[in-house]
Amino acid sequence: MRILVAEPLAPSGVELLRQHHEVDERVGLSPEEYRAILPEYDALLVRSQVKVDAAMIAAGTRLSVIGRAGVGVDNVDLDAATRAGITVVNAPTGNTIAAAEHTLALLFALARRVPAADASLRRGEWRRSAFTGVELRGKVLGIVGLGKIGGAIADRARALEMTVLGADPYVTADAAANHGIELVGLDELLERSDVVTLHVPKTKATAGMIGASQLARMKPTAFLLNVSRGGVVDEMALAAALKGGALGGAAIDVFSSEPPAADNPLLDAPNTVLTPHLGASTAEAQVAVAEEASQQVLEVLDGRPARYAVNAPLLTPETARAIAPYLPLAELLGRFLAQYSRGGVRSVTLEVAGELAEHDVTPLHAAVLRGLLQDASNERVNLVNAGMLAKTRGLTIVERRTPDAGAFATLVTLAGTAADGVVRTVAGTLANGEPRFVRLDDYWLDVAPAPWMLISSHMDRPGMIGRVGSLLGAADVNISAMHLGRSAPRSDAVMFLALDDPVPAATEAAIRAIDGVIDQWVIDLEPAG
Repeated sequence: MRILVAEPLAPSGVELLRQHHEVDERVGLSPEEYRAILPEYDALLVRSQVKVDAAMIAAGTRLSVIGRAGVGVDNVDLDAATRAGITVVNAPTGNTIAAAEHTLALLFALARRVPAADASLRRGEWRRSAFTGVELRGKVLGIVGLGKIGGAIADRARALEMTVLGADPYVTADAAANHGIELVGLDELLERSDVVTLHVPKTKATAGMIGASQLARMKPTAFLLNVSRGGVVDEMALAAALKGGALGGAAIDVFSSEPPAADNPLLDAPNTVLTPHLGASTAEAQVAVAEEASQQVLEVLDGRPARYAVNAPLLTPETARAIAPYLPLAELLGRFLAQYSRGGVRSVTLEVAGELAEHDVTPLHAAVLRGLLQDASNERVNLVNAGMLAKTRGLTIVERRTPDAGAFATLVTLAGTAADGVVRTVAGTLANGEPRFVRLDDYWLDVAPAPWMLISSHMDRPGMIGRVGSLLGAADVNISAMHLGRSAPRSDAVMFLALDDPVPAATEAAIRAIDGVIDQWVIDLEPAG
């Protein structure tokens, strides 16, 4: 496959990609130039300067993955990527230490007034008394956002003998306590902290989260640090608080627009330390994020779930290993059910029984939906956008998990309700790593999937199997496997045939016309393309 690297990437990351695929490094092109060449590529890798907007995503008709060599994905239109079925991955752990250390570097520089003292000395001054600082020991550090970076800062702050508070609606008190953090609300954190440091993503919820009213809650001697994302802090309000003496100081690494405009109020605000987005700028971090992002891109291109997919379920390595073999089975069952239910499935119950029930099976939802929608949508349907496409069609999925799979190690069952209210059921498992159909409605069977499957519901009469077989043979349709189930002798029965060849329409009509045939389905499972 072809990968486009659109921004400078550490050589080790590029080499990792080149070991598996064709890589082109095209840095510094205009948006128009990128749109012109994107149709030739399966993957795109960027850092923070190239804006992957909806127009660029629309141009990437072959794209299956966009990689961001860094933590945030502010420069990627996630909604457009998801609608297009493109997985977006990032590198959330590669720059953890770099960002944590830069945060502390800014804090020390602010507390000891290092930049101002340095500038004074270079002017030929010797003003020791003018640059009296404060010690960090015994001070209260408030961390807003307790992800990997927030946790790393907390660990280091405790070594400095600081008291650490934390605010994060998605973290439990127990998880915070593992880093020696007292979990509190944002308002309490602002009021109690001597230093507030922000480590949150930029979202609708966090944009402008620190404004005039929040700054007013802070101690007049407190410091504010932002090494997360520009736009999280109201820069005008912060500059006003610094100029009015309502805040002790601020250290800012990120800005609402980068580079900041000449009239950005923070550029001439007092008691500030400003750096040009250096949080991840260490030699070690650049290598780490390049390799991490490249590895995520390779996993998606290889058809495996990426651990750090931003717009897909996050999987632990253990869950990924356990669930990966069952993704093709779930998709196969979904595709079968869509055709078997005829009138269109409106709701699906996914039951996972046995060993796999111990894991998070959320990715199976997407695989099932992909199968259900694959033959019903002109849009590219994959594990990324299946949920969104299903929602627009009013299709719902309910999950059940149970440890009891009977004679099976793991059993995956789909029960779909069609528009007419009829419920159809199909179940499958893996045998030696290969999918097997083991249940159809109330009948148990054991048949390997084939490109085409013929199912007949008929009266259990002598010669029925022979008549169907003769018609298929006359049409040169080969039967690879067969299973017959019945409720009682000479009562209702179901015949499940796996076929190597498609069934001609005339043959299908002839089988349907056999006396005693109640209903019939021809299921097309031939791989797309």
